[in-house]
Amino acid sequence: MLDKRLQEKLLYKQQPENMNSTVEFLNPDELLKNPAFSQIAITKGNGSTIYIGGQNAITKDLEIIGKGDITLQTEYILKNIEIALNSCDATVDDLFKLTIYIVQGQDVRKGFEGAQGFLKKLSNPPVITGIVVAGLANPDYLVEIEAVAFKREK
Repeated sequence: MLDKRLQEKLLYKQQPENMNSTVEFLNPDELLKNPAFSQIAITKGNGSTIYIGGQNAITKDLEIIGKGDITLQTEYILKNIEIALNSCDATVDDLFKLTIYIVQGQDVRKGFEGAQGFLKKLSNPPVITGIVVAGLANPDYLVEIEAVAFKREK
């Protein structure tokens, strides 16, 4: 267990609207620090955890966006995640975890490029896990992203 003073030193705290509900982001000095992601996120207090299933670059009319282009697919998927959050009366600032599945052979840097606009909207970078996979449900899908958010009770 970390000494309280050391823990406070290592802690970024997202300013909650309700002081009883928080998402705390930690980046211990001993771990890699990167402005694109946090190492640890802790939810506390009253609220709802929102789990958003794996999103692909597909429209509600079954049109695949950005065939062959991981940058465009990533942009579109993150827009879908934002729509999903809004449908739960949540925002991107409630987001704390992304799991990204990338098809083997894709340039991860191009996917990251497609995420820049979305990541700039966030108060705190989320906890992120990137996984390279052999394939996804449709051979035209190059990336799939699932998300977890914590909506504080007001």
